[in-house]
Amino acid sequence: MAREKKTIEIMIRMYCAGHHSKGDKLCEDCRELLEYSGLRLEHCLFGENKPTCAKCPVHCYKPSMRTKITSVMKYSGPRMLSKHPALALLHLTTRFKPCRHEHRNL
Repeated sequence: MAREKKTIEIMIRMYCAGHHSKGDKLCEDCRELLEYSGLRLEHCLFGENKPTCAKCPVHCYKPSMRTKITSVMKYSGPRMLSKHPALALLHLTTRFKPCRHEHRNL
């Protein structure tokens, strides 16, 4: 889960730097998306068995945030291979793990 949080933070930072802000500071929209995605990960029903979002049977993002995170992933995903290859490869291998539909009880 920590790796997931780190990966999404890097992706949002890359997106923001490429579209909105200059430097390390996130714009308001991207900061909000980062906080929202962190909360979604913390409350994920699958816990450590979490599949990638694309394979998840539960879509926990509200539609407006889902649109934003999709844009972030489309932009940052290909760039991750050159800037953060280890995280990109770990994320890609997760996509090929079978999705367990069992979730933890909260």
